Amino acid sequence: MTEIIDLSQEIYEGMPVYKDLPQVKMTIHNSHEEWNGIKNPKNKTPAVHKLEMGEHTGTHVDAINHMQIQHVGKSIDKMPLSMFYTEGICLDFSHKGLRDLIEPYEIEESCNKAGLEIKKGDTVLFYTDHYRKYFNSENWSNGPGISIACAKWLGDKGISAFGVETMSPGVSGVSNKEVHHICGEMNFTHYENLINLNLLIGKGRFRFIGFPLKIKGGTGSPVRAVAIFN
Repeated sequence: MTEIIDLSQEIYEGMPVYKDLPQVKMTIHNSHEEWNGIKNPKNKTPAVHKLEMGEHTGTHVDAINHMQIQHVGKSIDKMPLSMFYTEGICLDFSHKGLRDLIEPYEIEESCNKAGLEIKKGDTVLFYTDHYRKYFNSENWSNGPGISIACAKWLGDKGISAFGVETMSPGVSGVSNKEVHHICGEMNFTHYENLINLNLLIGKGRFRFIGFPLKIKGGTGSPVRAVAIFN
């Protein structure tokens, strides 16, 4: 029997976004009452919402052109769909604390402990339990992340992408900018703001799907990321 696990945050007005990125605004553009000719209704029920938000809102994937100026043109609509439809594994780093780095040797240890192997084309997810512990708190932006060496190591493995629960793949001011640059240089990407990764631990390999919107020239896109177990 197929099991589908939703790995995506809800999108709503007032949700946390990274630093100075656009805040989410959500209003009723058309109501059923308007469509039915009801004047001055006590309540409005939405028929169409108007959304205003950035490409890097909630659970999202970065395009290569987001990483550095020399990657202009490598937008989300130009990236092969095969990058977003892969096999996946999830590794347990729930012992990591605020602003801790994840190093290559720790990934090898985690793989060995779980009996998993990183294969070419995989999406590798990092469960840190940061979402359940700190979402929308003062420490939400202080999560653990991968190191510079770790990003290079993952790139050498030929992965399609990796994913984290936090708002950034590296630790801000320590490795985050460089991790983005390495992704661009080595032509792989990453997902941010994933949830429910605890439900993947100990269950082995799965099908990962995180298709982006086809935004012309887009630097990234919200996704409905899922893990599928058959």
